[in-house]
Amino acid sequence: MSESTRAAIAANAKPLKGKTILMSGGSRGIGLAIALRAAADGANVAIMAKTATAQANLEGTVFTAAQEITAAGGHSLAIVGDVRNDEDVMAAVTQTQERFGGIDVVVNNASAIDLSKTEEVSMKKYDLMMDINVRGTFLLSKMALPHLRASENGHILTLSPPLNLAPQWAGRHLAYTMAKYGMSMTTLGLAEELRDTGIGVNSLWPATLIDTAAIRNMPHGVQMASAARSARIVADAAHAILTSDARACSGNFFTDEEVLAAAGVSDFSGYSMGAAEADLVPDIFL
Repeated sequence: MSESTRAAIAANAKPLKGKTILMSGGSRGIGLAIALRAAADGANVAIMAKTATAQANLEGTVFTAAQEITAAGGHSLAIVGDVRNDEDVMAAVTQTQERFGGIDVVVNNASAIDLSKTEEVSMKKYDLMMDINVRGTFLLSKMALPHLRASENGHILTLSPPLNLAPQWAGRHLAYTMAKYGMSMTTLGLAEELRDTGIGVNSLWPATLIDTAAIRNMPHGVQMASAARSARIVADAAHAILTSDARACSGNFFTDEEVLAAAGVSDFSGYSMGAAEADLVPDIFL
């Protein structure tokens, strides 16, 4: 862990009580875990997602997520919308500002995944990944900037990996790699563009596989999930970033382990879904 990371992460320096978070996605999985951790502080959390009704293979909707946020101690706003649609994103920003009086944090969580090789991936799925992952991240960040500028500790946090240019990652799943790295390029560029504004712009990525519905729905997914960690580790790391001073914490590509180690956590075994630490599956792109 670098000294700059240790200095940037100051847990609870800027508590989230009364702060407003606008998140893309978040009906379930990592996004919902981040929302619930913020809600435990008493944060306002607006969730913008397409899932208005329950799906056969995926639990949770934007409305059930909002109920859980409220039950966890926060104030919630459920927004049905598509991050690919300009009008939906602008409406989400407007509704959040009108309901809570501002926006302090944007979490770019919405993401589509297809690990197919180039010959197998459909262009429809390619376009979906580019539109949700890259365009959606850029668009939501862009639309929220006027409100983030007015915040005393504005943050943009994107769930995307470090920009690891080792050829293996492009070679394994080129379309998905380009889409996720496009999200990370948004972090890189906005952190530099907004350097003098006081808005912190960072990416966060799990060091190991995380137990989510998306993983469990993959072939051999249940077996994979047993060698994963709970989404709580990413939520706790996100909380540490978002409660740090935005002026001192920007332009980083963090892993959850790195953040929590900087915040003083030395034992990660409580996050495991059952496997020993040595048997956990490392995440991709690292």
